[in-house]
Amino acid sequence: MGKIEILRLMAGFKKFREKYFAGEHPLYGRLNNVTGPGQAPKTLIIGCSDSRVDPAIITSASPGELFIVRNVANLVPPYEKGGRFHGVSSAIEFAVVNLKVENVIVLGHRQCGGIRALMLNDVKGPSESFVNRWVSIAQDAKERVLAAHAGEDEESLCRHGELEAIVTSLNNLKTFPFVKAAIEERGLALMGIYFDLELGHLLEFDDEARNFRSIEF
Repeated sequence: MGKIEILRLMAGFKKFREKYFAGEHPLYGRLNNVTGPGQAPKTLIIGCSDSRVDPAIITSASPGELFIVRNVANLVPPYEKGGRFHGVSSAIEFAVVNLKVENVIVLGHRQCGGIRALMLNDVKGPSESFVNRWVSIAQDAKERVLAAHAGEDEESLCRHGELEAIVTSLNNLKTFPFVKAAIEERGLALMGIYFDLELGHLLEFDDEARNFRSIEF
């Protein structure tokens, strides 16, 4: 069964190559650093590793349009000079400082397993697992939800947790000196977006109202 799946993926690559490398002016002729200017994405998306929430597919983006970093629960750790959580931090630094993206989007979603693990202490594995330590970044989001929505059912708590974790990540982004500088000096925009994969809706965090509102199309 594993071999069949790999063959299916390779067939998918064949279609990809025919679409983006064929013709007189192939897209990757412009995107590679030898025959073109290379990548120049305008937007960094910090998304979840969940297989149902691919930022490029959700936004119908073409190669080269987005700089994407994905992790469990689309979390941004707070700035740490020692760089203990260096993977996400280095991607943010590269996008903001080197690529000079104009937008940073934290993309959360419904039915997030990482947030469920945080909210319900529901981690399959040892208590000192990588997942437990990672989702603890959003511990303050969990505490806000439990204080404001005590007594609600598990699904409701998880949904509120998914939304609040986006807010935590937005707050943590502002602790990075180079992010703060980019906001002040060239108007870097930070956005929190929530994808409801049950209904196919998007919500946007309104920083002034401090709540999420539906994006209408």
